[in-house]
Amino acid sequence: MASAEIGTPVVSPALPRPDRKAWGVVILLFAFFTLNFADKAAVGLAAQQIRHDLGLTAGDFGLVGSAFFWLFAVGAVGLSAAMRWISAKWAAAILMFTWVASMLPLAMPTTFGVLLVSRIVLGFFEGPAHALCQSVVADRFPKEKRAFAGSIVNAGSSVGPLISAPVLTWVIVSYSWHAAFLVLIAVGVVWLIVWLCYVERQPLRKRPMAGAAEADPNGHVEVPFLRLLRLPSFWGLSLLSFAGYLITSLKVSWLPAFLGEGLGYAPTTVGWLVTAPYATAVVVLVASGYLSGRLLARGWSSRAARGHLSGALIVFAGLSMIAFALVGPGTLQLVLVICTFSINSVAFSVAFAGASDFLPQRQRTAFFGCVIGFYSIAGIVAPYALGLIVQAGPTPSEGYSNGFLVVGTAICACAVVGARLLDPEAARRTLEAETAMRRAS
Repeated sequence: MASAEIGTPVVSPALPRPDRKAWGVVILLFAFFTLNFADKAAVGLAAQQIRHDLGLTAGDFGLVGSAFFWLFAVGAVGLSAAMRWISAKWAAAILMFTWVASMLPLAMPTTFGVLLVSRIVLGFFEGPAHALCQSVVADRFPKEKRAFAGSIVNAGSSVGPLISAPVLTWVIVSYSWHAAFLVLIAVGVVWLIVWLCYVERQPLRKRPMAGAAEADPNGHVEVPFLRLLRLPSFWGLSLLSFAGYLITSLKVSWLPAFLGEGLGYAPTTVGWLVTAPYATAVVVLVASGYLSGRLLARGWSSRAARGHLSGALIVFAGLSMIAFALVGPGTLQLVLVICTFSINSVAFSVAFAGASDFLPQRQRTAFFGCVIGFYSIAGIVAPYALGLIVQAGPTPSEGYSNGFLVVGTAICACAVVGARLLDPEAARRTLEAETAMRRAS
């Protein structure tokens, strides 16, 4: 194993050039994430039917939205740690199977309690999805291509609701909200079959990819895992992701209701309006991932290309949220809504790529799981808090405005601090120095 002197970077062989198979895996992970967010969006799209059928108040529905995240952090940390020992092929297959199983009770008439439990279970098993996807991308792609490949995968978080919004809205209006979940179950089964047939044969127990140890540019780093959680970059990435997830959680749980109840659009119109932020997000995600890679190639620091770029975009999203809460209904407000809900996902691709720049391959999935566990708190708090604020408002419109003002301010604050703390190059130097000291002692 290569030695590391303090302050002297260790040069390891680069990862092999991504082949067609690697890009095929990216496309399948993109579809994986598409389904991941389509099932999140389904409850928001069916908000009016669910509230009517089950007799729920705004606060009750906010509770349903937050219930998804109650065990999300537990799953993100616990299952991500467990998946260190499971091959990527079978880890993704197990997650998809559990997603399908957890949605089955919602494909038939049900109760508020069953709905709540189903969302809790689904949240638990969706917790490690992002960590798994980013780890697979980092394993298969070199540094300058990770942000772009990761952005394509994360674009599924926008394409899922983009496709599902009009399709599931039509299914909900034409049939019922139960039929929408039946459609998601069927698509999930199809993905599972394709994934198992396409990905190369792997045993259940994880084994290193051929040449992976030699190709890992951070494979020489040897520090206890808990030390990674004390790095400023861990907290920078966590805060950037927390800010982004404040927006994500409200987008999937409250955006359709806000457009309908708060702004007065008809359900079918809402189904199409909801697609605008998701369509824009695909462009923003891919463009930001490409830009981050180009900045690195041109000699910009990882801190600027990862942390500052992510922070600036998320601050812009937070300011847009504050602005649309203050202006009156109209074209400008809709433009600001689109800006707010289309930019947030950069934290989950560009910023996460920055963490891969200093993490050893063997510790990536667990590290990402801890970040996800932290930012999932936003999903627990934001939907329920917004529901209570809306319920307490003199009118639904004023309630939404008050809630989005509070959340927009929090987004800006977290993004500024997070961008300041995320410095992949400094983190790598720190870890190399500590590795050298441990070996010398």
